[in-house]
Amino acid sequence: MPLGSTHDRITLWTAPTITVAAGLLGNSTTVALAVGSAYLFSGLMFSGDLDTHSRQYQRWLFLRWIWLPYRKWMRHRSLWSHGPILGTAVRVLYLGLWVGGFGLLWAWLGSRLGWWMWQPWVWRSDLWQLLQVHAELLFWIGMGLELGSMNHTLSDWMVSSWKRWRKRRPVRTVSGQLSYRR
Repeated sequence: MPLGSTHDRITLWTAPTITVAAGLLGNSTTVALAVGSAYLFSGLMFSGDLDTHSRQYQRWLFLRWIWLPYRKWMRHRSLWSHGPILGTAVRVLYLGLWVGGFGLLWAWLGSRLGWWMWQPWVWRSDLWQLLQVHAELLFWIGMGLELGSMNHTLSDWMVSSWKRWRKRRPVRTVSGQLSYRR
C-alpha cells in the first residue's frame, strides 16, 4: 500500500489531465472545473482511507470527529470503503447525512430565534428543484469524486500486487542456488 504522500503526488500529478479530459468531454469549462475540483477533493480529503488514521482523515482538522463512526463501522479496504462506485456512494451518503442534519438543526434553531420561518415543505420542494436544475453538474461532480477514489484504490492495488509478486520472485543466493523471498 503506498504512503499518503505517494497518494497525494499521484492525485496532484494526474489532476490536470483529468480536468482537461473532463472539459473536452463535457465541452465546458464549468464541467472541467467541477470534475477537477471534485477529483482533488476526493484524492486529498475524501478517499477510502478515511476509515483509518490517515492523512485524509487528519486534513479534516476540527471536523475529523464526524468520521469517527465511519472509521468504527468500516473495515479497511473493504468493498464498502474502497469498492468502485459503492465506496464513493457510501462516503457521499455518510457526509450528506451529517450536512443534512446540521442543515436541519440550523433551520430549526433559526426559526426558534426568529431569524426565519420554519417551513420544511417549502425547503424540500426548493431542494428538489435545485437538484433537477443542476443534475448534469452533479453527475460530473460525482464522476470527479469517483475518479479520485478509483485513483486511490488502483494505486493501492498496484503497489500491493507488485509487493506480492516481488516477495514470491526467486532470487539467487551467494552460493548460486535459487531461493524464494520470505
